[in-house]
Amino acid sequence: MNYWIQNLVPNGSPKEIGVIQLAWLGDSVWELHQRLRYVHFPLKSKELHLSVVNEVKAKSQSKCLSEIEHLLNENEIDLIRRARNKIKRYPKSSDPTIYSRATGFETLIGWLFLKDPKRLSTIFEYLEN
Repeated sequence: MNYWIQNLVPNGSPKEIGVIQLAWLGDSVWELHQRLRYVHFPLKSKELHLSVVNEVKAKSQSKCLSEIEHLLNENEIDLIRRARNKIKRYPKSSDPTIYSRATGFETLIGWLFLKDPKRLSTIFEYLEN
């Protein structure tokens, strides 16, 4: 299911982009990935929407980060830490720890999308198994 990422060519320098912007990008990349996964399910539009929303909410993203943390290198862990420390506001409905971990996950996804699409594909593959 990662065919759309595997052939990307890294573009630009993610070092020049702030962690919040990387999280914003990573959130959209993660959502697109989930939409591509669910598009093959014979569900109604509302069911597809709710399925994807369930995958992209902070609690699910935080869980995904827990599943891949042991695979991450020092630079990736540092990037996640910087993103988590940057977040000062949280939605009232969210646990601050979960929300900051989700932001770290999104930042990693955004970074890898720009810097190392093949690594991103590997991580997505791992999360699908």
